[in-house]
Order: sequence, then structure tokens, then C-alpha cells
Amino acid sequence: MLQNIGRKPIFYGWFIVAAGFFALFVSVGARNGFGVFINPMEADGIWESRAAISAVLGLGTLVNAITQPFLGGMYDRYGGRVVISASLLVLGLSTLVLTFVDSYGPDFSISVLGLFELTNSLLFLLIIYSVVMSAASGGISLVTVHSMLSKWFYRRRGVVLSLVTAGTSAGGLILTPFASFLILSSHWRIAWIALGAFVLLLALPLALLIMRDTPSDMGEVPDGNDNEDGQRTAGRAATRAAFTMPKAPLETSTWKDSLRSPPFLQLSGAYFVCGVTTVIISAHYVPFAIDLGISPGVAALAFGFMQGLNAVGVIVVGFLSDKYSRKNLLGTIYFIRFLAYVMLVMPGFMMMLWGFSIPPSIGIWGFATLAGLSWIATPPLTSSLTADIYGVRHIGTLNGLSTMSHQVGGALSVFMAGVLYDWTGAYEIPFAIAGLFLLGATLASYAVNERKFSVRYQPTPPVASAARSD
Repeated sequence: MLQNIGRKPIFYGWFIVAAGFFALFVSVGARNGFGVFINPMEADGIWESRAAISAVLGLGTLVNAITQPFLGGMYDRYGGRVVISASLLVLGLSTLVLTFVDSYGPDFSISVLGLFELTNSLLFLLIIYSVVMSAASGGISLVTVHSMLSKWFYRRRGVVLSLVTAGTSAGGLILTPFASFLILSSHWRIAWIALGAFVLLLALPLALLIMRDTPSDMGEVPDGNDNEDGQRTAGRAATRAAFTMPKAPLETSTWKDSLRSPPFLQLSGAYFVCGVTTVIISAHYVPFAIDLGISPGVAALAFGFMQGLNAVGVIVVGFLSDKYSRKNLLGTIYFIRFLAYVMLVMPGFMMMLWGFSIPPSIGIWGFATLAGLSWIATPPLTSSLTADIYGVRHIGTLNGLSTMSHQVGGALSVFMAGVLYDWTGAYEIPFAIAGLFLLGATLASYAVNERKFSVRYQPTPPVASAARSD
């Protein structure tokens, strides 16, 4: 059936987009919505300090970071269908296992650097969430999905990567409030069961059924050989024809040679800041809002609203990125996110410094609006620029390395936020520190010499050397 679908007028690459969208949708909902679980699990005595849960989240982000280059390398070797499907299986099972976290067995407590007590409940979380679940989620990430779609699309690469990235925001928009509803109406354990079921019963079968690694697997060529208006102009003969993708200016025989070039350092440095400023919010935004007196339901709604705007922002930027400079869009997005952080911390600092009261909801909803429009627009731009500059030969490994820098930044920021919260009783200082990093990311992005190094600005377009007939 799928072979027949691939020969219909609809380019099979769009089915890959749909499958990738849904895989990201459920993986983000299963793992990145942990913020709504913090307060109810804390109330059940699973941990006793924000530094403790921040250590769990920070280690999880660090494990996810370390595994990204390896998973990218596995993608380059075995293909995305194998890596994504296996990762979905492990992610779904580990999500279900989180239901059993509790103080089972002999109680023990070990002080960790005087910051928090390591109990058996925390050890359980460290093993299941921080190690197993976090490593598995790296296989269903923008690294693998973007790498796969970069081979299926060339002319529409920007908008396609943005469309599939919107799956991450849709996961936050729908599954995070859904998990919050289950927590409030039943129990947080029920919420983990539901999220695990989504992964195992929906996302995994869909990935196995639909995903294919390259256009040639379905007798296609990149973009389906569409013309500029998006109309299919090639038939079966053209799909079997030799298709010449223009060589990227910095494409090399080994991926290690790419690491010494300025664009990779600039993009990875900016992506590090992206991790600093997104992971900290994924973990601490809802608890921050609750601490300000906002109800858990409204806090989850604000987070979901931000995720919903993510979809709008990333899709708009995707269309723009296929027409205008991607590095200028990237720099502008980082600056908009900086302004969002200013709004988030401004009410608290004005109260602490000058005693001037601003309703906390202004900062919460203002941040959700500005951050939502800029939040996930950076990954597809980063992946698109990487493919444009370095080609797709080692795209999995290069995307994995840049994503590792993103996740290292996130691990450091989420743990920093928990420690500073326990010391100061507030989140304003760690949020302000994270926000200031965005100015550096803005400058680094603008500094990328896109016209010199991007294949989009080279004279040779891709061609298909075959008769355009059916």
C-alpha cells in the first residue's frame, strides 16, 4: 500500500513530515512536560527540595546531550527509521515505569555536596528519567527527524523543518495541559500511564509503518522534483533519474573537519544559549508561576499557550527562511527571546529594588507571548543552515553535536536555577542570568557568513537529468 502511495501525485516526503511531526508531538509530551509533575510529586514526598529535582532534570538533560552525537552517528549509519522506532519503544516503556517511583525498599539518604539528600525515590528517578528516558528521547528528536527530512527536501527545506518542529509545540500545547488535567482529576501516576500509552500505541506503529530514510527508498527524488509552484512535473522516469544535489561549500569527507570552521562554532555557540534559555523554562516556568500565586491550572494553561504560539512562530519563520537570510532571522529570534526574559523578571526585580508592584500575571503572560513566537523557531533555522553549509553527508552527526551543546547549556541552567532558588527563594536571578546570554547568541547568529558558505547562494542549482514524462 505504501509503495502505491509513493507513486501518487502527493510526494511521499509529506507523509514523512506527518510521521515526524507526530513522533515529536508525543515525545515532547512524554518527557518535556515534567514541569507540571513537580509540585504534585513534591507534595507526595518524592523529593524535598528544588535542588534535588533540578539535579534529576539537569542530569537528564546532560545525558540527552552526551547521547546526541552518538545517536546522530547511528542515524548516519543505520537510518532514521531504525533509530526513531527503537527510541520510541524505550521511551514509552520508561514513561510507564515512572508510575512506580516511590519510597520502596529500605530507606536511605545520602547528602550530595550539601545541596540535597539523595533518597531511593530520587535514585529511581535518576535511573529511569535522567538516564534511560533521556537517552531514548534523543533518538526521537530534531536531530534525527531534521536529518531525515533534510534528505527528502531541498527547495522547501526551511518550511518543512519548521512544520515538523511545530510538533514539539503541539505536544506542549495539548499533552502538557492534558497531563495537568489528569493530575488534578485523578493522580500524577495516571498521567504517566497515559503518556506512555500515547508513545507505544500511536507513535511507534506510525513510525514503523510510514518512515523511510531517503527518497530513493520510495522511488522518489528530493522535493519530488516539484517546480517552483509546487506542482509535480516529473513522472516515473524522472524519479529513477540521477539527481545532482549541489555540493555545500564546506562539505567534507569527514565530519571532524567541519568542527574547526567558524559557522559551526557560531551556530553551536548560539544553540548552547538556546538550551540555556529553553530547558530552564521547561522545568521551572510552571513552578515559578505557582510561587507567584497563580493557580496550577492557569500556570499550565500559560505554558500551553506558549507552546501553541510556538507553532505559529516556527511556521511563519519557516516560510520566511526559504526566501530571506536564515542567519538574520535566527539573530532576530534570539533578540526577541531576550525581550521575553526582560518581561518575565521585570515585575519581581521592580518589587525587590524599588518596591513597585506589577501584577505577576503580566510577566507570565507577556513572556508566554514573546517567547512563544520565538521559542522553537531556532532549531529548524540551525538545522537548515547546517545542511546548507555542510551538506547532508554527515548531517546526523553534525546536528547531534550542535544539539549536544544545546542540551549541555540546558543541563547547566536547570540545575543552576534549582540551586539559586533554594538559596534565594526566588527564580528571578537565574532567569535574568539566562536572559543575558541571549545577547551573545544574537551577535553570534548575525556574524555567520551565510552568503559565502551557504549552498543557497551558490550558482549551481540541483537538476534531474531525465525526461519529464510519465
